[in-house]
Amino acid sequence: MGSRRDGGYVSAYTILPTPTYTLTVDYLVVAGGGAGGGQNGSGGGAGGMRSTVTATGGGGSLESALTLNAGINYAVTVGGGGSGGGNLAGTSGSDSVFSTITSTGGGGGVITGNGVIGGSGSGGGGNTTTTGGSGTTNQGYAGGTGRIEYASGGGGGGAGAVGQNGSGTSTGANGGAGVASSISGSSVTYAGGGGSGVDGTGGSGGTGGGGAGGTSGNAGSAGTANRGGGGGGASRGAPYTATLAGGNGGSGIVVLRTTDSVPEAITTGSPTVTTSGGYRIYSFTGSGTITF
Repeated sequence: MGSRRDGGYVSAYTILPTPTYTLTVDYLVVAGGGAGGGQNGSGGGAGGMRSTVTATGGGGSLESALTLNAGINYAVTVGGGGSGGGNLAGTSGSDSVFSTITSTGGGGGVITGNGVIGGSGSGGGGNTTTTGGSGTTNQGYAGGTGRIEYASGGGGGGAGAVGQNGSGTSTGANGGAGVASSISGSSVTYAGGGGSGVDGTGGSGGTGGGGAGGTSGNAGSAGTANRGGGGGGASRGAPYTATLAGGNGGSGIVVLRTTDSVPEAITTGSPTVTTSGGYRIYSFTGSGTITF
């Protein structure tokens, strides 16, 4: 120890600041999908998809990885899917957020009128000739056009393709395809649009978790959870009941990736943590936090 002039002592140890550094983080951020519309409703749009690995949504260029600070607590928000209900339009999905990255929830399916704008847009309603909702740039595509014949709504847009237009026949419109990403260590397709319901054969959901449209008096199918798929529209069908609901949208997901030389992060929200190909991967299926 060192002495003081008043005869006391000072510690020989010096308290140093906590070391800080920056690191590079890849991400996949998929929002919740929109629900399908009721009673021959259009398909719900898929949740917006933003990714730095393999491909991103909306046909855009890959996003740039984030440079983040160690020791900072970052919030992770995983958007929920929209809800379908009876003779009602489906609600839109909720946004997913990480750091400065926000992916927009998919547009909810409609019964009549133009489709809803979202990360991917919902199809237009089939009670008149209508346009699909537009998607968000670099996140997803527009929904398909509705046709008055057979009350044929459009399919919901997907991260990889527009929703199919209503055909004006007894076959529903298909949802737009999603996009595959290999950020988790294997190729998984996300954010497919929902198919439309019709008095006949419902449209198929887009690859990547889109729900199928209802067939001849059946409700629409839900989008797949943690894929951000749009819900399928409900059929009306004899005796033209107004109680059939469009399928719920699928919830989103946030996947983060660092090199495995970076110490394992502290997390809340119980993400799945895996390693693959020299990377450590955090897959959040619910909201939480992460500190690198």
